[in-house]
This record gives sequence, C-alpha cells and structure tokens, in this order.
Amino acid sequence: MAAGLRVGAVARNEAKLEALIKSKPSQNVRSYAADVSKAEDVARVFDSVERDLGEPDLVVFNAGAFQRGSILDIDPADFERCWRIGCFAGFLVGQAAAQRMVKRGHGTIIFTGATAALRGSAGFVNLAVPKFGLRALAQSMARELGPRGVHVAFTVIDGQVESEPYRHLVDERGPDSLLAPEAIAETYLQLHRQQRSAWSQEIDVRPWSEKF
Repeated sequence: MAAGLRVGAVARNEAKLEALIKSKPSQNVRSYAADVSKAEDVARVFDSVERDLGEPDLVVFNAGAFQRGSILDIDPADFERCWRIGCFAGFLVGQAAAQRMVKRGHGTIIFTGATAALRGSAGFVNLAVPKFGLRALAQSMARELGPRGVHVAFTVIDGQVESEPYRHLVDERGPDSLLAPEAIAETYLQLHRQQRSAWSQEIDVRPWSEKF
C-alpha cells in the first residue's frame, strides 16, 4: 500500500480474497486462508505471516457475522455462530497479537466495531451481543497492555460501507454519503501512528449523511 506497509490479508475464502487483491494490485499484499474462530487457524496464520512478512506491528480484527431475527425465534446455533465469529474470534486474534507485541514492547491492535456495540436495537441481538463483547475485550486489553507499549483501539463504524450492494444509496443521499473503505483505512493508519502520550482507545467514524 501507499503507506509502505506489507500486508497480510486473511479470510475464510481465499479465492474471493485473491480476486479482491487482484482488483487493486499491490506487491505488498499476501493472502492467507483461515477461520479466525478456530484457535489452530489463528496460530497457523500468525506463524505464516511472521515467516513471510515479519512480526506484525499492526493487527486489525474485522471479522463479523450477522443474521437479523427476533429474540422469540432466533436459532441458538445462529446466535452462537455470530458470537464466535464476531467476539470469540476477536479474543483469539487479540491474544495472539498481544503475545507477540508485548515481547517487543510495541504494536497496535484495532478492533472494528459498530453502533450495535453501544446500543442493542430490536432484531439485532445477533450483532449487538458480539459487538458489546468485542468492545469490552478492547477496553480490558487497552488498560492491561497500554503500560506495556501496545496500543489497543476500538472503532465504531456507523453507517454503510461503500460497496456494490449499497451503491444506489449514493444517488439518493449525495456524494460521500457512504463510508469509503480508503477513508476508513486512513483513519486506522492514523490510529497506528498516534504518539503514545495521546492514544485514542475508542473513536467513531460516520459519513455526514448518517443520523446519530
């Protein structure tokens, strides 16, 4: 990327990930297949990234799953799946990153959240519970790891991210009415580069059109 970072991108479906990388060519990005809700996959992918790219200075957890439904009829298996991907996986990735960064005395871990981490809306139990838990994880880690040189931050992404399914909303709302992925990435890079005397633990980002 433009910032000169060597990037390891991780997803369960490596074919889709490869297609995404090829659509935005960069010699600094390598793809890895892993299910981050499985401890053995997380350990394997961290070992692979270290071997190929070196020890990570910045780790971003961005995994999530959501299936809308009423508390009256949500399948327990669906609830558990959303929690495992959205929260438990964050613990596994955060722990693996922290273990490596604490040894070196520096590093940044960023957890991607949502407005559901601040309030649970009707029909959004499968999203709110994992995001609340992920936010608590980030807060606890920040308090424990900050004194040891590791910056932990939680970002509240409030609004639709610009992508093909939501592109029609730009015509309805106007320019810059959806969250641009490049702008989110720039915010994360700024978090990573913050001086430790003024670290942000939690920030929110939203387009001008979003009501809050």
